[in-house]
Amino acid sequence: MYTAKYLQNFIKNVFLAMGSTNDDASLAAEVLISADLRGVDSHGVARLSGYVRLWEKGRLNATPNVKIVHETPSTAVIDGDLGAGLMVAPKAMKIAMEKAKLAGTGWVAVKNSNHYGIAGYHSMMAAEEDMIGWSMTNASALVSPTFSKSKFLGTNPISVAIPADKEPPVVIDMATTPVANGKLEVLQRKGESIPEGWAQDENGNPSTDAAILKKGGAMLPLGSDRVHGSHKGYCLGSLVDILSAVLPGANYGPWVPPFVAYAPLPENPVGEGIGHFLGAMRVDAFRPADEFKSHMDNWITTFRNAVPCEGHDQVLVPGDPERAITAERLKNGIDLLPPVVEDLKSLAEKFKLSFE
Repeated sequence: MYTAKYLQNFIKNVFLAMGSTNDDASLAAEVLISADLRGVDSHGVARLSGYVRLWEKGRLNATPNVKIVHETPSTAVIDGDLGAGLMVAPKAMKIAMEKAKLAGTGWVAVKNSNHYGIAGYHSMMAAEEDMIGWSMTNASALVSPTFSKSKFLGTNPISVAIPADKEPPVVIDMATTPVANGKLEVLQRKGESIPEGWAQDENGNPSTDAAILKKGGAMLPLGSDRVHGSHKGYCLGSLVDILSAVLPGANYGPWVPPFVAYAPLPENPVGEGIGHFLGAMRVDAFRPADEFKSHMDNWITTFRNAVPCEGHDQVLVPGDPERAITAERLKNGIDLLPPVVEDLKSLAEKFKLSFE
């Protein structure tokens, strides 16, 4: 087991070794460790070596000059200067929040960025300021549209964080596929199969092989097949791709750069880097914040008190499982898979750092 503080400090030191400023390295470490704390192991410290490999390939700028390239009183487009999305997206959300303070809502689209960690980190920033936070990003093409064998979409997550009063905020954080790609990677490391409905082989047939993406296969949209509503997952993934990339001028569809550094960049790019879309809606732009948050408490307790099905103790609201995992891991530490530990030891050796 490793404490969150120990892992966070190690992550920070790796980014510092790549040349990042102290503030940017601290921010990247905070975003990554937040994923491990919330139980999203696929997007936490296990991803660190991936960022390093992108940096080594010249596909990630460790010292980005993040800047606004277009704006109105309530909107902005940001150029992430090929920085890690871990650094770029929080800065974009801060701009969205500042605009919301003035205009009621603020919306920021980002281009020329990289993978930004868990979507929920960014949306929760706004919830802390009595705002409803929105966060989404497109990702490399691993997902087939409904009825297709072609890979045109990413797992394209959506997160919305909504503040409450005495209750914790409602935090919706989900991929627009049955699971995030990282879940396949975790099961692959464990040598286990994936459930049917997550992916298909290169011919469009269902597959339970956790390594199927390396064999030409694809992930499926949320819903898995048309009968179970995969067209809805396809629509959600498309929405994220359009708002995150087509709108600001990032790459979309099959042109999104892959996270793995060994994969070649798509030819004839249609934009710059990966894109994100972030928003902040001030609650008191709609009704008094204390009234809204009081009713949110009522909404939350009402749903938690819904009659559970047999075999279940209680109905959960979005964000409950992650909060429970965070409390447990802050108390007992974070367990890492052996391949992840070996990755971190290799990084420590590369950058002459200590990792016990």
